[in-house]
Amino acid sequence: MTELLQVQGLGKRFGGVQAVADVGFTLRRGEVLALIGPNGAGKSTTFNMLNGQLKADSGSVRLNGTELIGMLPRDIWRLGVGRTFQIAET
Repeated sequence: MTELLQVQGLGKRFGGVQAVADVGFTLRRGEVLALIGPNGAGKSTTFNMLNGQLKADSGSVRLNGTELIGMLPRDIWRLGVGRTFQIAET
């Protein structure tokens, strides 16, 4: 299978707090991947780095071989990377 998304060594600090440390995974066409963890574990920060809303301090994010780190969010979106938010119905 072709590797669609490769994340290696992704990291982000906010001052003295290491929010994300050395995150890495590979997603192939047809696969589904879940990122789970408690509040404050770095899930949203990771997604925000993947889509360019936050600048990663370290690491690489490649979509079909194209490096996304350093690209503007709108340019990443144009490549097909999007995000939806959880909608809790009461």
